[in-house]
Amino acid sequence: MRARITAVAAHLPARTLSSAEVEARVAAGGGGYRPRPTIVERMTGIRARHVMADGEQASDLAVAAARRVLAERDTPARRIDLLIFGSASQDLVEPATAHIVAAKLGASCPVFDVKNACNSFLNGLQTADALIRTGQYERVLVCTGESPSRAIRWKVRDRAQFADAFAGYTLSDGGAAILVEAAPDGGIFYRDFAAVSGAWRAGTLPGGGSMHPRDPEHSYFSGDGRLLKDAFVAGGAELFDTALKKTGLIWDDFAVVAVHQVTVPYLELLRAALGVPADRLVPTLPEHGNLASASLPFQLATALADGRCGPGDRVALVGLAGGISLGVVFAEL
Repeated sequence: MRARITAVAAHLPARTLSSAEVEARVAAGGGGYRPRPTIVERMTGIRARHVMADGEQASDLAVAAARRVLAERDTPARRIDLLIFGSASQDLVEPATAHIVAAKLGASCPVFDVKNACNSFLNGLQTADALIRTGQYERVLVCTGESPSRAIRWKVRDRAQFADAFAGYTLSDGGAAILVEAAPDGGIFYRDFAAVSGAWRAGTLPGGGSMHPRDPEHSYFSGDGRLLKDAFVAGGAELFDTALKKTGLIWDDFAVVAVHQVTVPYLELLRAALGVPADRLVPTLPEHGNLASASLPFQLATALADGRCGPGDRVALVGLAGGISLGVVFAEL
């Protein structure tokens, strides 16, 4: 039995924040530091990112996308066998945000969270694939709700602190969902994952865990973009080259290659390193920012809506995440 992706949907908050507005907010934050004009867009290629409403939660973003997926398949929430919330964000430390999503949807199935930075959703999809192939479930809803806007540092004292917080200025709120169902053929046919865990300090959100349980100063994104990039480059293209060799495919055999998108310059660097043709990518960064774990399903939903892929087409999902984690999933829609 195979695990087939039968529906994909995304939900993005209507409110957006331009890069110029990000710089203005930092300048007005009261920390004393004023960024150079246009530096955020020049460094990232991002013009805008989405920001959820004050009363919204990560679970609300996931629920909005999940409702679209279930409606597309004409499937009531009560017919879901398992719900996986795969996200770097969460409503609470406890319980699992998957419970909150299920309650809002009206689902009564087992649930759990999967958390692995920007690969959280991809690992959720990997888990759904394994559980369907082993016969434990037939219909799994994998969803995410990313709310990084709640952890961005706006009060900045100097250039060093601005650089440390810079990764947060690329991030965007959003939700996504994929319905995965048992099928006799097609579906997910290759998956592989790797980690460079020695580089975990390169990007963190330190607060809320046992290291820093209640320190407000550790409630913001902290990272070294250069170290993150170097760690990904050091990991090399081996994982992805091996995926192509083992399946006997080349990137041109895929209708779409969805790659986690952090900044425009890094996306181009990665595309060139992997040898992915530019026309196979689904660029979403300039107008939507870095959507964390929602990035890959949002790209797939966008490609489906634009008619770039459909039933019978092969798609590739290439994941990159802090930690450092890498992953690749090949599927036939």
